[in-house]
Amino acid sequence: MESVAAAVTRLQTLASDPAILALAERFQSAGHELALVGGPVRDAFLGRPVNDLDFATSARPDDIIRIVGPVADAHWDIGRAFGTIGARLGGTTVEITTYRSDAYGADSRKPEVAFGDTLEGDLGRRDFTINAMALRVPELTLVDPTGGLEDLLAHRLATPGTAEASFGDDPLRMLRAARFAAQLEVEVDDAVVVAMHSMRERLQIISAERVRDELTKLLLTAAPRRGLELLVATGIAEVVLPELPALRLEVDEHAHHKDVYEHSLTVLDQAIELEGERAGARSGSLTPPDLVLRLSALLHDIGKPATKRVESGGVVTFHHHDVVGAKLARKRLTALRFDNDTIKRVSRLIELHLRFFGYSDAPWTDSGVRRYVRDAEDELERLHILTRADVTTRNRRKAARLRGAYDELEERIARLAEQEELAAIRPDLDGERIMAVLDVPPGPLVGEAYRFLLELRLDEGPLGDEEAERRLRRWFESREASD
Repeated sequence: MESVAAAVTRLQTLASDPAILALAERFQSAGHELALVGGPVRDAFLGRPVNDLDFATSARPDDIIRIVGPVADAHWDIGRAFGTIGARLGGTTVEITTYRSDAYGADSRKPEVAFGDTLEGDLGRRDFTINAMALRVPELTLVDPTGGLEDLLAHRLATPGTAEASFGDDPLRMLRAARFAAQLEVEVDDAVVVAMHSMRERLQIISAERVRDELTKLLLTAAPRRGLELLVATGIAEVVLPELPALRLEVDEHAHHKDVYEHSLTVLDQAIELEGERAGARSGSLTPPDLVLRLSALLHDIGKPATKRVESGGVVTFHHHDVVGAKLARKRLTALRFDNDTIKRVSRLIELHLRFFGYSDAPWTDSGVRRYVRDAEDELERLHILTRADVTTRNRRKAARLRGAYDELEERIARLAEQEELAAIRPDLDGERIMAVLDVPPGPLVGEAYRFLLELRLDEGPLGDEEAERRLRRWFESREASD
């Protein structure tokens, strides 16, 4: 964290951009206040990058448009109902929001918006003190009525008033607390933790979309584990993602972790680490966090509670937990309103995550390798990462054996891919050629023949047109004879 003086100077420099000063002077000339607020102020003190700028003002939305319109390259009022107007000034994007106070009714899923009159009042209704600081412009004076700077210096997450009042205004703030705990590596105040536990059921009034967005932001942080553990410890996960705390009751048969819950968090940690390593090795630079991979890592074992069996001798098994887990993940992600593509990819990865285990004992034929690639399709790189991350055993010899086996599998995939264009496996003959060879019209028979040739391709590799035609005719003749 930067020194206070350096951070204030950085803030003042940021707000002294000619376009921002010109905007501030327009508000001042119109008799309205303007202040840089929230995340940009907090991030300046933390030495984090500050991109888009959020402002608060005494002006109402119509007044904001009249003031901003003449000097903005573009402006939009998509958040007008909540008092927010967006604008682009040169290369800077800003959002300007009327002082306000949001609160949820007893059963409302959307906050009721009430406009306020003072900056201090607006800051006092914000979620946490570290987000309740502002810099008045053009005066360039810091406003911190709730002690946000002191909490930031102490690495503490606290609410401006009582936590109960803050979460009553917007229950989603309980999820934000978990996200900030992970993102900013702050300790959550005891009073906040107590309120999160006692008020967790209030999250049921929040729309699934808002819950999804906040969980997504948490998972995309550099190290989401701290936030997820807070959600489980406070009981909030039981409301928004019950499959996660359910894992605490299960013993993992692959490792010596305390339970499947701890194993799953470790898999997530390792997947994130591998995600960065492999992306950097390919591109030489950082890539955006991979939500599909992280959801898959977190949820890969959620089928275990439903499939747990105690066999003779006390051996615990979880047969078919991959298939059951894929179905459960699909159901939960659908309830959280994730998009269909994400749901499809996550559930497929969970379904495939056990395919590799056993390879180290009995290496696959080339046919098995081809099928592994074919079944993974576009998810092959993610499956590589998830499978490697799923090795959490503390037995170093076993871990090394599994790591070496997967290294070998990836090398074989690379060799076959170079020889056979493995990523785009298709039969030697396409549909048009099948119809010509068999002299049949389009229909189910062509699809059946195509699948027969695809199985040959997977089992034996490229056959060449002549051999493929010979095999196809023989298959067709035997089929006709059996009919």
